[in-house]
Formats: sequence, structure tokens, C-alpha cells
Amino acid sequence: MNDGKLSRRAWLRLASRVAAGVPLGFTALSQLQAAEPSQDFKVLPSQVAPAPIEGLGAPLFSSDPTRYRFTSEEDTFLEELERACFQFFWDEVNPATGLVKDRSQAGGPDSRNVASIAATGFGLTALCIADHRGWQDPTKIRQRVATTLRFVEAHVPQAHGFFCHFLNIQNGERVFQSEVSSIDTAIFICGVLTCRAYFEDAEIQALAKRIYERLDWNWLLHGDKTLSMGWTPERGFIRSRWDSYSELMMVYLLGLGSSATPMSKLSWDAWTRPYFEFNGVRYIGSHAPLFVHQYSHAWFDFRAKRDKYADYFTNSVIATKVHKLWCLELSRDFPDYTEDMWGITASDSARGYAVWGGPPAMGRIDGSIVPCAAGGSLPFLPEETVRVLRNIREKYEQRAWHRYGFVDAFNPLTNWYSPDVIGIDVGITLLMAENARSGFVWEQFMKNDVARNGMARAGFHAVSPAEAQAPPKVVPNGYPVLVMH
Repeated sequence: MNDGKLSRRAWLRLASRVAAGVPLGFTALSQLQAAEPSQDFKVLPSQVAPAPIEGLGAPLFSSDPTRYRFTSEEDTFLEELERACFQFFWDEVNPATGLVKDRSQAGGPDSRNVASIAATGFGLTALCIADHRGWQDPTKIRQRVATTLRFVEAHVPQAHGFFCHFLNIQNGERVFQSEVSSIDTAIFICGVLTCRAYFEDAEIQALAKRIYERLDWNWLLHGDKTLSMGWTPERGFIRSRWDSYSELMMVYLLGLGSSATPMSKLSWDAWTRPYFEFNGVRYIGSHAPLFVHQYSHAWFDFRAKRDKYADYFTNSVIATKVHKLWCLELSRDFPDYTEDMWGITASDSARGYAVWGGPPAMGRIDGSIVPCAAGGSLPFLPEETVRVLRNIREKYEQRAWHRYGFVDAFNPLTNWYSPDVIGIDVGITLLMAENARSGFVWEQFMKNDVARNGMARAGFHAVSPAEAQAPPKVVPNGYPVLVMH
């Protein structure tokens, strides 16, 4: 990454050192605009039975979030927010290539020419939403989708079907010596498959099929059960692997759903699912920002489904609620954190790009608010997150809201406001707002046999009433319980 900021690739390498049974620690983050994580937690033996997990219907929650219906005022606000987010994906793109900028000024286009393959995947999904909502001319939308898929298939460098993280927006060439990225390619592929399902267009469907089917999942496994995070021509495979709970579910499910080079279910079972406990509430988590509980859920519909390990939708509901409670506890030091003002995830900060969040606290928490923390959590806590977003708009509109919606982050205590928006943060807000309102992205994406087969091969099935009310099981051997104070 440029400007001395911590790149997502660098953070992923560091974050992947978290392993079951190993004390958590990051040795280099303090030099990369992110302080070392809090050590205010301990690891319990994995054989203990968890305290009751407070889930849907328990006192921790007021209601089942899937049953919440936005008021007319809330829905009008979310419509305006979504349209502003879509404007980023319409404006901040090279119309000749379809590639979407990694970031831009919040007030409108600038001269930066770095695209990201992940932002382009969010952008493809945004085009489906815009067509569905009638925000732009349907012919122009379809042309934009086709242009993007044609250009990516024919001109963007790839290795065994996987794409580089950062690209030149003009010609698709690799920039920043960025890695061929498994997760960023997965986000792009989710956008490709959403277009394949939504548009009744033979060319779009054929292009999408070819782009997906040339992914060689066995190459990325590189002789192991878990996937490498990526590869570079200079150093080969990145040693860090997708081996512990994070946003990784989409990568594995896409691989499991492949008909060309299907991944074995052994890979789904190979990554660990550590248990975290905060104030007696236990859930599967990761020492990482809040977005790890959001990204796979933007496309894959985990509602009322589970595998043999967990109901991941409910797990994200719990993790999001815990994040809110943690922010409220921080109000002793940062009085801006309140019931209607909370949420922090990886984002810009006054010191550069920051990998921060909690619990436990990671990064130099300073009272900043990151709107996409609430925006990307809309399906999990709809009433509480829309309250946060409306409050930000009402109180800080002059500096925190611009052409593309909310700035990436801001700090009411220091009067700092990011001048930028970041494509993946705009994207997760747009997609999760639409899912919370209508379930549209879930509905379209899950039409793909890739998505359905991937979840079936991973062992997902409908949650039965008995399972929904069953007492929590003993934490399996090898799965640590991280108790946070």
C-alpha cells in the first residue's frame, strides 16, 4: 500500500498468525499505524462447556432481526443512503474497463487511478441493485456489466483464475506489487455470479461462467487442506493461510461449489472456529475488525441454516451486539460512544489506514466512528444500526455526508473527518442495506448452483426448532475460549 499505510494484505498476513491454542499477539502492528492488541483477556481450556449463548429471543436481543420491518422514515433514509453509495460505483469507474477505484474523495471523482478487484465485485452487485431499484438506465447498466466482464476476462492478468488485489484502472495491470488475492478474487466472483443470476443476458451469463470456471482451487490449496491467502510472482505462495474463522467462508464455499476443480469438504472442516466470551456472552470469533462477521453474509444467505459447527447468521448477530456493548463500555474514555453512536472497523483514521476494533481492543482506539461498521451490520441489528446511521446523518451531515454518502470515518471528539470513501466500505454498506430491506442480493446470488452446491457440500441444512432451542454444546477440542474483560 502507498503512503506508508497498512495494506489489507499486510494485515491479513499478521492476522493469520492467530491459531487455536496459541497466545494472541501481533509484533509489528505498532509500526504500521495500528497498536498492539489489548492483552486484557485469557485463554481457557477448550474442553469446558460454554455458558449459555444468548441468542435470538434471549434478553440480549429484543427480537429476531429477520422479522424487523423498517418504518417508512427508515426505509426512505436507507433508499437515499443506497443511492448515494451506488453513485460511487457509477462515477468512480473507468467506463472502458469497468474497473472500480479502490478509493476516492467523498465529494466526487479525483485523479487517482488505482482500482481494486474487490471494489469491482461490489460494483457489479451494485449494478444489479440499481437495475432492480430503477436508479439508472437499464441499457446503460447492462452495457457496463458486459464491458466489465469482457475486459476482465480478456485483459486483466490472472494466475490460475485468481486476480491481483490492486489494478491500474486504465489497463488492468497489477500495481503496488500486490498479491494475487484469494479473498479479493472471491469478492469479485460473488459480484460476477450475482450478475449471472440476475441478468437474463446470454453474453453476461457466458462470460460469468467462464470467469468462474477457470479458478483452480487445487492450485491455491498448494498441497494443504487450507487455502493460501495469495501468491506473488516474486515470492510464490503467501505462507499465511485461511485457517481460522474470519471472512473466509465465501472463499471456501465458492471452492466447494466448483464443478471444474471442486474443493474437498475436508478443507471446510480444516479451519478453526475459536470461541470468544465477553461479559458471559460466547460466540465464534476472531481477533479482527467487525467486517469479518459481515463480508461472506453480503452474498451467501446463512439465515436459518447451520452446519455441524454453528448457525453463522446468529453468530454474527451475537458478535455485532457484543461489539456494540463493548463500544458502550468505552464511553468512559470516549463519551461520543452512545446507544445511537457506535461502531468501529478497519478504516481510515487520522493516522492513516487503521486495523482497529474489538473486543478485545485492537488498534489505537480514539473515539472514531466508522459508518460502515453499522452499515455492514444492518441485517444483524436492523433497528439499532439504522438508528446509528440516521443519527450520524442528522448530527454530522455537513462534514460526514457527501456525494457518496458517509465519509469512511470521522472523530466527533477531535473534529477529524476522512476526506475519502473506500470502495469496499461503501460496498458492504450498500449490499447489506439492500439485504436488510429486501433480501435482494441473497435472493439473486443463491440462484447460482455454485452457491447452493457449496453450502450443501459444507453440510448446511435448515435450522430445526429443536436445534434453535438446543443448549450449547461442549466446545470441541482444539477450539480455545478467549475470555475478554
